[in-house]
Amino acid sequence: MPKLIKNLLLVTGMSGAGKSVALNCLEDIGYYCIDNMPVVLLNHITSLTSENNMNYNNIENFAVVVDSRSQDFDSLIQVINELRKEKQLSLKILFLETNDDVLIKRYKETRRMHPLSKQGSIIEGIIQERKILETLREKSDYLIDTSYLSSNQLKKEIASRFIFKRTNFDINLMSFGFKHGLPIDCDFVFDVRFLPNPFYIDELKELTGLDKEVFDYVIDREETTNFLEKLTALLNFVIPRFGEIAKNQVIIGIGCSGGQHRSVAIAEKLCALLCDKYNCYVWHRDMEKRGRGKENG
Repeated sequence: MPKLIKNLLLVTGMSGAGKSVALNCLEDIGYYCIDNMPVVLLNHITSLTSENNMNYNNIENFAVVVDSRSQDFDSLIQVINELRKEKQLSLKILFLETNDDVLIKRYKETRRMHPLSKQGSIIEGIIQERKILETLREKSDYLIDTSYLSSNQLKKEIASRFIFKRTNFDINLMSFGFKHGLPIDCDFVFDVRFLPNPFYIDELKELTGLDKEVFDYVIDREETTNFLEKLTALLNFVIPRFGEIAKNQVIIGIGCSGGQHRSVAIAEKLCALLCDKYNCYVWHRDMEKRGRGKENG
């Protein structure tokens, strides 16, 4: 019988980007979690994940937070390179990113000191931390920008990506509004603003793409049918070839103006078209951000 391959998810990123929220979520979905693990101990993680370790033999998924508090990042990169050589250990790195303005706001709201700040300067600490984490960010397998995510949204994103029930390829569909910012972690982004906008129909304006009236308005038209046919054909061509590079999931962004109507309906319909062949998950990032600007379609 082949040995069971254990999964190790290394959680890292900017201080204040949501690593604690991510770790709590990973624990909730069944990961054995360790926070702020020193590099010198990370070097011995294989003894914890080994099948010979009877205390943890029934645990398949481990998550470890390593961040700028660890200090010794040269050694950390060495350890990561060594762990990726282990045949019975699958190591992935999740990097949580947030822009400077949001980080500063979060630190001011919580009145916490940045762990690398000098003389109370938050921005100096952020700049220094970005330099320290640059190599680790480049080595990451997953990048999530939490700048515009609430804690609950981040939990949903973590859960959709890291629940281990993979019997097939995973497609994560994200509807969003361009006016709320372009998601940086998508593999593909498709702009559906070429479709008529229900926002300008009085009886549809206050609804969303989850409502039948809006869904039918967006989906039941020739240009939508043609678009979805071409898009599903593209995905059915590309996805089987991802296996050649050991990629088992893809994140697809569907964008409209405000993330309320068109992108929501298209994401839902695309999920229905693909769910027979793939594990499909839908997340409507901006659907609750209503009334912020002139155009919300």
